Amino acid sequence: MIASPKLKIVEELIAGSSREELAWISGYLAGVAAGGGANVAAAASALAGGTAAPAKAGKITIAYGTETGNSKKLAADFAAKAKKSGINAKLVSLDQYRLTDLPKEEYFVTIISTQGEGEPPAAAKKFYDGIHANGFKLEKLKYGVLALGDTSYPLFCKAGEDVDAQLDKLGGKRLVSLAKCDTDYQADAESWFDSLLHSLSSSAEPAAATAAPAVKKSAGKKTYTGTILTSVNLNDRGSNKETYHIEIEAEDVAYLPGDALGMIPPNPAPLVADILAVAGVDAAKKISYKDEQWAVADLLTKRLNIVHLPERVVAKYAALTGQTIPETRMGLLDLLKIYPYKATAPFEDLVAILEPTAPRLYSISSSPEAHSGEVHVTVARDKFCINGEDKFGLCSDYLARLEEGTTIEFYIHKNGAFRLPDEDKDVIMVGPGTGIAPFRSFLAERDAAGASGRNWLFFGDQHFVTDFLYQTELLNWFDTGVLTKLNVAFSRDQKEKVYVQHKMKQQGKELYNWLQGGASLYICGAKDPMSVDVESALLEIIAEHGGKSAEAAEAYLAELKEAGRYLKDVY
Repeated sequence: MIASPKLKIVEELIAGSSREELAWISGYLAGVAAGGGANVAAAASALAGGTAAPAKAGKITIAYGTETGNSKKLAADFAAKAKKSGINAKLVSLDQYRLTDLPKEEYFVTIISTQGEGEPPAAAKKFYDGIHANGFKLEKLKYGVLALGDTSYPLFCKAGEDVDAQLDKLGGKRLVSLAKCDTDYQADAESWFDSLLHSLSSSAEPAAATAAPAVKKSAGKKTYTGTILTSVNLNDRGSNKETYHIEIEAEDVAYLPGDALGMIPPNPAPLVADILAVAGVDAAKKISYKDEQWAVADLLTKRLNIVHLPERVVAKYAALTGQTIPETRMGLLDLLKIYPYKATAPFEDLVAILEPTAPRLYSISSSPEAHSGEVHVTVARDKFCINGEDKFGLCSDYLARLEEGTTIEFYIHKNGAFRLPDEDKDVIMVGPGTGIAPFRSFLAERDAAGASGRNWLFFGDQHFVTDFLYQTELLNWFDTGVLTKLNVAFSRDQKEKVYVQHKMKQQGKELYNWLQGGASLYICGAKDPMSVDVESALLEIIAEHGGKSAEAAEAYLAELKEAGRYLKDVY
């Protein structure tokens, strides 16, 4: 317990400090408490009214690797805070960072997110691959890594972990320990950076990295319980596809256009029953999982991935059972049948190597302004063939089968990097297939709000007759002027395949004029090849109608991206 005179000093300090100053003091004291000794005296001087210790680092590079924009925003905030502390901060995206500069760096900070199966974001892949290719030493480098992730995914913050370990392997010295942040990252990230700034003070060089503040685990995303109001197949008879428009009623659901609905799909009951039968385990058997007691049938149904086990899990199963199994992806049922679980270890040991079912995300296709109390999604039922047998995607098949009145649980995945501009700004939207989803949300929102900005949509699919998703709504928005321009491409309706990028090039002059006039351009849908082909077409348009070289066109597009006027939500 702090003595009253000291408590009074602290209270007066708090009362007279701004929010930014309080954040700095918090991080500073955390570092002092970890370091002790002379640092305590320095802190006492600062708290008594002395000036903050000058930074020992004259400059620092802050590099970010981002998919949704969170890392970029944090990096910009950190750079501003560093400059206020007297440190010249260079801010750079990892896709623009020259690897040859890394051995020359003295102070280097990177903020990097994790995607998919533990991969770095696309913008950071060149840097990630480059440092793992070795070939150089980082003997003068002092660094810090802040990893962003989502604890719902099995390989939480794996890309950040890999970068931190590799920089250490190449000879770098940590300024602060690696910090791994969940989706509610803001406060923890700020505290981590405050500790890093403290380590850059003029105090003696620490023998080891300053301990970063403990990053607490997320209290969990807000989960909504919704009721299926409508589920309609948007494709007509004769289509090769099934695309479902699903409307969900949920009390007080909060989201913005550009956000996604996230959910963890349950595994099919017959599959779970077959696994338990082959393994010889009672469905009601209680086992412990993450400090909770579960009936094994419920655990396999609601929490664990048993459908497509990644190679790393199959390898763990091989080690657990003492069997030789080739590197492969395989469902748990097939694994148990082909390589029976004969270990003397209990079934709990098998459960321990299984990973949580990863959440699935679907772009929201409704507008909070136009569809109050509801959230809509547009879901393509994923169908594929294995050994001559038709298979379906776990979550898309589950959603496609839901009947009206069914209740489901979901959460909202915020996407601050895919937002509408101001109401008077123009937007160009490129969304073939289910990429139309967020643009239905955009158009409904702008219609309901009476936005004055113009709207231009490029939509594409296979056939006009069977695959023109939301045709009636789109044509109605066009008739009423909400949609200023609508260009569609149906690839299989003529001998030569026609895609959205071809329509864009046909409209190239006007499209470039819209960009010159301040329009923002959005792309949603398949990452490869759609988004790649669309970007290539866009570069051609900029070069041709802007009278630019290929290099200048790329620079123009980079400026749009930097200004937040070229945004992608691809998968």
